[in-house]
Amino acid sequence: MSELKPGEKYERLIAAVKDLPPALTAVVHPVDAASLAGAIDAAKLGLITPILVGPRERIEAAARAADLDISPYEVVDAPFSHASAELAVALLRDGRAELLMKGSLHTDELMAAVVKRDSGLRTERRISHCFVMDVPRHASALFITDAAINIAPSLQDKVHIVQNAIELAHALGIACPKVAILSAMETVNPNVPSTIEAAALCKMADRGQITGGLLDGPLALDNAISPEAAAIKKIGGPVAGNADILVVPNLDAGNMLAKSLSFLAESDAAGIVLGARVPIILTSRADSLLTRLASCAVAVLLARHNKALQAQQTQQSLPGLPVKVAP
Repeated sequence: MSELKPGEKYERLIAAVKDLPPALTAVVHPVDAASLAGAIDAAKLGLITPILVGPRERIEAAARAADLDISPYEVVDAPFSHASAELAVALLRDGRAELLMKGSLHTDELMAAVVKRDSGLRTERRISHCFVMDVPRHASALFITDAAINIAPSLQDKVHIVQNAIELAHALGIACPKVAILSAMETVNPNVPSTIEAAALCKMADRGQITGGLLDGPLALDNAISPEAAAIKKIGGPVAGNADILVVPNLDAGNMLAKSLSFLAESDAAGIVLGARVPIILTSRADSLLTRLASCAVAVLLARHNKALQAQQTQQSLPGLPVKVAP
């Protein structure tokens, strides 16, 4: 396989979104040049229409320092980062925005507002995070979950984590994603709990408790993504060596895997939070501009996919009424 240049998959992803209407996006506390520029650049490409939520004076100062024109965009004044997160979530609940985007604040601050029971954006699903990795030496994007939200997920948490990732893959055009449940080995070992959970998740998929993808596990990383490694260890099936989604045992493993790919393999890591009422664009201060744009593109595709599914479900429940799906 010829090696792809860094960012090539993201460039194709962004190009695929440019013809869609921009998504109204509440950008939380964009008070530094990086977070503000990411939102404005995404707006210039037509991916989003930002609503800048945070201290007006600090946002305007950041815009002047970075030579950015924010005059076309709404600014919603909030005194500090916690208030910015609360106000942005309220905009989503009121239907004034479609996406939520992290600016210059800690992830914990943003997620605290998201997960509040009475005023947040929770659903019946466990909220989880997914990286969509552009690895130059790998033919397709790699989904890694969960590397940012759930520290030590239970088996039930992992059911939600897997289902969230499968539905994200559907939104990005993968009709039946191949899901590898990772561990340190590919055999079930009672002394290694992650292998037991991997086997249980696969059986749950067999029984219809997880749908929309093909699961296999436990698999070690090499025989999840390398056909040669899978062949050497005589591991058959459609997932081994060809996984689209890598489900890690815990946050430590996922974070180290994603950062190893980023810093040792020149990979980019677009990040998104799943399982809430709306997609949440979760970027890092270290992210490149292309990665920030790709995170926006992923969120837009997911929002449009969810909207189409909701319209389809409405049409099925009311078959006599035509339902027009917005682009």
